[in-house]
Amino acid sequence: MPPDATATKKRLLTAAYHEFAQFGLAGARVDRIAEAAQANKRLIYVHFGNKDDLFDLVVANSLEDLAKAVPFTADDLPGYAGRLFDYLLDHPQVLRLTGWSQLERPDAPPAQVDAYRPKIAAIADAQQQNLVTGAVAPADVLALLLGLTTAWANASPALRSLADQPPWDPDRLRTHRAAMTAAARALTALPPSTSGNGDTGQPRTALTP
Repeated sequence: MPPDATATKKRLLTAAYHEFAQFGLAGARVDRIAEAAQANKRLIYVHFGNKDDLFDLVVANSLEDLAKAVPFTADDLPGYAGRLFDYLLDHPQVLRLTGWSQLERPDAPPAQVDAYRPKIAAIADAQQQNLVTGAVAPADVLALLLGLTTAWANASPALRSLADQPPWDPDRLRTHRAAMTAAARALTALPPSTSGNGDTGQPRTALTP
């Protein structure tokens, strides 16, 4: 009976996750991944193809894990932003992996594109239901929301050093989280109805001056 490869594949994926998060695609070494997984290097190519394929799989798996842990709620985008902020604090490797992916794999793999499609569709549906402002296109809503969520992690260390408390102090993070979710609420809120100018607060599909 052939040996079960499941445990070996799991060890290789875990080792690759940490290797790619630390060194990126170009800096990662297959030898180190195999050594950390206590596996033969040849098995990486047998199970996953080349190093680029393994990297794409690791990134896709990390985003899938994130989506399962933090379900997307288009009817409560500020709440989603807060939960995503918490998850990324606990899993900083995810941000590092996506950062490396943007630098080294600028042509997004189809799996990553497909991961965004239902979120964009959900935002569009929420706009039609007057739950989210329609003054901003759905893709822009999501891009701005993710930018707010990751702003502190992606801010310059020089800027973070000027905070009123140590930048990663739990109290400081709570303060930033509250400010971030307030900004997300302002971003996604319906515009107030204005009498006399024909603006009823209904969804629109583009920015207006």
